Amino acid sequence: MFPELFRDDVFTLETPRLFLRWPKAADQAAIVEFAGDRRVAEMTTHIPHPYPPEEAMRFILAAREANTGGDALRLAIVHRREPKKLIGMIGLQARDSDGARELGYWLGVPHWGQGLMTEAAQAIIDAAFLYSGLKAVKANVRVTNAASRKVLELCGFQYEGGGMIHHSVRGDSMPADGYRLTRDVWASLKGWRMPLPQGRENAAVGM
Repeated sequence: MFPELFRDDVFTLETPRLFLRWPKAADQAAIVEFAGDRRVAEMTTHIPHPYPPEEAMRFILAAREANTGGDALRLAIVHRREPKKLIGMIGLQARDSDGARELGYWLGVPHWGQGLMTEAAQAIIDAAFLYSGLKAVKANVRVTNAASRKVLELCGFQYEGGGMIHHSVRGDSMPADGYRLTRDVWASLKGWRMPLPQGRENAAVGM
């Protein structure tokens, strides 16, 4: 269960270029546009293609419900200069049997290649380790997704091995590589700039 700070819809993480905030109804069109791109959808296990417009609102409502309950943390990625315009999503899902949470993310194609996802991933990982008793974060990446693998490696994740993961939308499986970041490894990476969580409590953390 995530702490109360995360479970308020004004909760925001700030990085040098980004805000990570709760998704909202106004994000529907951007989600349809970006998640509906085949190049994005084919690298995930949960985004359908073609992407039905009504799926975006279902996703937004489900994400907000999960955030409210503290079961997960799913945040919209926006530029600081355009905080109303969603460009991607990032989230930590429910705990696994070993207590780890799974990191998942996607970014709109026009925003690829700028290091934005690494920045977002570091922020949400920092917040999770700082404000909860989380022991580890895990992630799976398609073997063909070199860019996503680079994000994980830059965040300190360690390779655990390859295998097949279930594609919940298509109902089949695909080859993927598994990665894990433990609290101990994360604690050694204090060169990261810490995120600035903002909420009604006005909590902030920095180095």
